[in-house]
Amino acid sequence: MLLILLQNISTASSLLKSGYRLARNLKKEFGVLAFVESAEEVNAKKENLAKYFSENEFDDFRIFIRPNSVKHLAEECEAVEASFLMMQWGNSQHKQLKNYLNYCRDLRIPYVFFREEFPEINFEKVMVPVGFLVEEYEKAQFASAFGRFCGSEITILLANDYGTKAAVTAEKMKELFGKFNLNFNQEKAQSDSFKLDKEAVKAARENDYGIVIISASRDYGLDDLLFGPKEYHLIRRSDVPLLLVNPRGDLYTLCD
Repeated sequence: MLLILLQNISTASSLLKSGYRLARNLKKEFGVLAFVESAEEVNAKKENLAKYFSENEFDDFRIFIRPNSVKHLAEECEAVEASFLMMQWGNSQHKQLKNYLNYCRDLRIPYVFFREEFPEINFEKVMVPVGFLVEEYEKAQFASAFGRFCGSEITILLANDYGTKAAVTAEKMKELFGKFNLNFNQEKAQSDSFKLDKEAVKAARENDYGIVIISASRDYGLDDLLFGPKEYHLIRRSDVPLLLVNPRGDLYTLCD
């Protein structure tokens, strides 16, 4: 299931259209999750969302309203067997971003923070920055899903490192993409692995990419705890949606 974490239905049009279209392309169920403060609000919230979907020509959807905290986001995603999460994100929520990233650290699925001002996602072009860490390869399965089911052109942005680790990972990715006859290319970045994601986000904005796939931080150091991890700063500044993949070996796939 492709799951939308909804905050405000009145500003979620682009997100809902993007998620609904992607769910159809991936042949996944489409669902919406919202949290309310008390059990008494569940039915009213569900009726309100159902009315919105019927009036806007959405069909075949599921609605999940939970009277508990968003701190339980990972558990709720597992409970409904979600395989992809898109989260509505407003400008007023910037102070909560570190908390939300913490809630997402236990997710075994890819997740997107979708700002309310973003337009509907165009999946024609997908960027995949590849650095030296071994978990970078985990992004290949999701890029492959976009290529197979959305017809996306995939660009591998290879880190400008001294060693060969990133290049080896890129070759493995290209081997996977080749098995499915996907449309892909590789470009060499100017930055090394430590600044690669920042360059990728800038290049994606300038060249009309629909989404960038990045790896979330493996561990939080002292600087991450004080100032926020790299994804915190990327999400705040990015003008394109970022698909985050937690560095774990047991990730769900989009194309099973």
